[in-house]
Amino acid sequence: MVKIVPILGVALLFFAPVVNSQNPCDRNDPECIPPNPEMRRQEVVNLEHETARAILQNNGTFFRRVYSDDFAGTLSHGQMVDKNHFINEVQNGGVKYESFNASDIQVRFFQETAVATSLWTLRAIFNGQQIETQMRVMHVYINGPRGWHVVAGQNTPMPPYTPHPL
Repeated sequence: MVKIVPILGVALLFFAPVVNSQNPCDRNDPECIPPNPEMRRQEVVNLEHETARAILQNNGTFFRRVYSDDFAGTLSHGQMVDKNHFINEVQNGGVKYESFNASDIQVRFFQETAVATSLWTLRAIFNGQQIETQMRVMHVYINGPRGWHVVAGQNTPMPPYTPHPL
């Protein structure tokens, strides 16, 4: 047993760079071009801005394309939603947006997964009342053959809390 521990330690050191690598390319493949980190980041940032624009316009088309079929999310008031329920809230939630902005967008990558956090600032009319509120939002993206898809999302209202369907 004592002899196995050093062998395992050496094996872990040998394989650790492969396991933790953020580069999907095989080192021996001369034709593989590693992804440009800034380009990947900008793709996700653009999707976050497009999300805000789609919500502002009460347009579900964007979410049908970008949100995964098995999307799971939590709205700002704690309600769990799937893709179809979220699209229904966007299109039929009874909100007339005057402005909707995504800012302070931060993106972290973990191989083919991206976690984006942002600040949503919005002004709208909801249930006949003017509201202005901010939310911290987190989206988890997976990069697949058809590009980035949102698989999970969480909206957290900032104080003071204003009731909002998203």
